Amino acid sequence: MSLMSNLSTSMISSSSSAFLAPTSFNSSRSQSVSVPVKSIKICKCVATPQEQQQTGLKMVLCGLFVCFEAYKTKVSRNSNIAKLQAGYLFPEVARRRAAHLLKYPNAQVISLGIGDTTEPIPDVITSAMAKRSQALSTLEGYSGYGAEQGEKALRVALASTFYSNLGIEEDDIFVSDGAKCDISRLQVVFGSNVTMAVQDPSYPAYVDSSVIMGQTGQFQKDVEKYANIEYMRCTPENGFFPDLSTVARTDIIFFCSPNNPTGAAATREQLTRLVQFAKDNGSIIVYDSAYAIYMSDDNPRSIFEIPGAKEVAIETASFSKYAGFTGVRLGWTIVPKQLLFSDGFPVAKDFNRIVCTCFNGASNIAQAGGLACLSPEGLEAMQEVIGFYKENTKIIVETFNSLGFKVYGGKNAPYVWVHFPGRNSWDVFSEILEKTHIVTTPGSGFGPGGEGFIRVSAFGHRENVLEACRRFKQLYN
Repeated sequence: MSLMSNLSTSMISSSSSAFLAPTSFNSSRSQSVSVPVKSIKICKCVATPQEQQQTGLKMVLCGLFVCFEAYKTKVSRNSNIAKLQAGYLFPEVARRRAAHLLKYPNAQVISLGIGDTTEPIPDVITSAMAKRSQALSTLEGYSGYGAEQGEKALRVALASTFYSNLGIEEDDIFVSDGAKCDISRLQVVFGSNVTMAVQDPSYPAYVDSSVIMGQTGQFQKDVEKYANIEYMRCTPENGFFPDLSTVARTDIIFFCSPNNPTGAAATREQLTRLVQFAKDNGSIIVYDSAYAIYMSDDNPRSIFEIPGAKEVAIETASFSKYAGFTGVRLGWTIVPKQLLFSDGFPVAKDFNRIVCTCFNGASNIAQAGGLACLSPEGLEAMQEVIGFYKENTKIIVETFNSLGFKVYGGKNAPYVWVHFPGRNSWDVFSEILEKTHIVTTPGSGFGPGGEGFIRVSAFGHRENVLEACRRFKQLYN
């Protein structure tokens, strides 16, 4: 590139603009104007005509600044995506973690933030995936595209393992690459003209996908909410179950139990009220049961344990936290035949159409692993790993209790919800990261109801959890 500093060291005039950009100036600037070089401020290097063509940059004169304007298409940005605030929660946490490591390159950072599993997948499961993978190298074992809804054997196994005697059949089940992906596919099914309710606090994908679909208004900074979303406040005072008598009618109700981030699990009586509320309002419940296998209490593990739920509910689940499949990617969604739109058309048929249009089915290798998970040996192995994470949770809960904090969750989910009353949750996040080199998750990232809390994940190696708890005690004792 030719730098502007190569120009005359004494004077520069607009007559030399032919060197800079022959057609960039208005005629009103065509007269000769002399300016001392020391007054010129350069925004970027000057590209040669060939370089300008390659980079798509156009040089313009902005007062005394020589600036460059990138080529722009005539395609408008999706105004719904433009409504989203900052970054998605977990990438933002990761960004701050990376910035912290730049500041403290030798720090031993412990991550108890994003809910990513850490323990190895049991061999009985990975060996099944390896066998399926090796078979792809043979004529007899090779397979290409499979059914978009998932392999029949896996759907049958899911129905018999988790939904026995609940009236859920294998053709009600759609196998996918994860519950998070299915949440977005369901939003495509519902479209932009529906209204939505969500627990507050809750997993941010529900709200963000709703915003992207155009179901909401603008973000209201004074209340930290999007317009046209019904935020169902869940607090320690109401047992983390919303007061449905104060909740406005919406088309869709997102509900997660055990809840992420609070760890609270809804009782049978509470879910019965939720199903009746949906029936009274003609709403559809999207029930996220991603942590059901962590349940210790005698609470429902599926919404379909509640009579009448098949007429008003969809359930999504995942192997991510069951078997450490966060990177393998395998989940499923149940859309009962009894669930109908207002015109009587089955919701399952529309979901099937979206799946067939937007998805080519889960990896056959991942599905082999899912089938192994549901074998007697696989179920036993999964329970051992889950028991390990639950022991981590117990250690974290006992630590914060010993420090005098109000602590919630931890019994039915791998998350501990710690209260810091009167404090900004991002400030607490920053304090913990700066002083202990531990990554947590700020509660406000899950909605305005999460302000004043942090979420601590129990997913971690035991030695890291023990060391993190030692650092918590050192900070807050």
